[in-house]
Amino acid sequence: MIKTPLCDLLNIEYPIIQGGMAWVADASLASAVANAGGLGLISAMNADADWLRSEIRKARTMTDRPFGVNIMLMSPFADEVAKVVVDEGIGIVTTGAGSPLKYMPAWIGAGIKVLPVIPSTGIARRMEKGGACAVIAEGGESGGHVGELTTMALVPQVCDAVSIPVVAAGGIADGRGIAASFMLGACGVQVGTRFLVAEECTIHRNYKDKIIKAKDISTIATGKRLGHPVRCLKTPFSREFFRKEYDPSVSDEDLEALGAGALRLAVQEGDEKRGCFMAGQAAAMVTKEQPVKEIIKEMFSEAEALLGGAGKWVS
Repeated sequence: MIKTPLCDLLNIEYPIIQGGMAWVADASLASAVANAGGLGLISAMNADADWLRSEIRKARTMTDRPFGVNIMLMSPFADEVAKVVVDEGIGIVTTGAGSPLKYMPAWIGAGIKVLPVIPSTGIARRMEKGGACAVIAEGGESGGHVGELTTMALVPQVCDAVSIPVVAAGGIADGRGIAASFMLGACGVQVGTRFLVAEECTIHRNYKDKIIKAKDISTIATGKRLGHPVRCLKTPFSREFFRKEYDPSVSDEDLEALGAGALRLAVQEGDEKRGCFMAGQAAAMVTKEQPVKEIIKEMFSEAEALLGGAGKWVS
């Protein structure tokens, strides 16, 4: 059995956090992961306080186990949802796409455990000083917003830089990735793309099918010109965006407009011409749809077998 300090910290059975994927990580997926023994997350994405409050209350009818909320700090409603997690008594918050330092005193004062997603050692140190209970070191292999460093290079450096627990993220979709993360010094993993094909994930059928059919070179990173690159599957939309990104006649404003609402179109409508199907480089390792409980059990059984007596977290 693999048990790490992350399990005790978050009161979970398996040291795994479900990624806070916008338009994907809803009450259905979060509660399924929680019921399976991991930490499920509801993504606050660009939604307002009322939507998040409703989703939190819905999740509580579906599970009696801990789950958290992911707050995307670029959201125009960040101030609102930062207060909702306090008012609703959420115990765990992960953050991305910005610095959570201005919210952390209120969250920590309310007893919330804060786990920021970080792309570098410098930011990891700042989060530790700000009171984070752990950090999620996410490499550029991940889907959605990505940094420059790879998971293999980032995780051990972050483990050396901070004294709080480190969770590895980016490119992890099976037990081999979990085992490798532990050998790099992490005490848990965050997984996103693998959960896209969970039976309890409510995304459009087209999205799931595209993940299952993905190959090793099926993703592309776009948006570097705008300062916030995003990894997604290669589609007519992403190829057009990539082409226009390097067209000097296309303004930044027009490029931003082209991407507006594209993820929602992929998640809710499965629109292959206008939708952005965010996915990590591990998409090619995802081959079938499964219940969340089966996914988690399968991943950790494989990791335990690989680590054997070599893993300090295996007992």
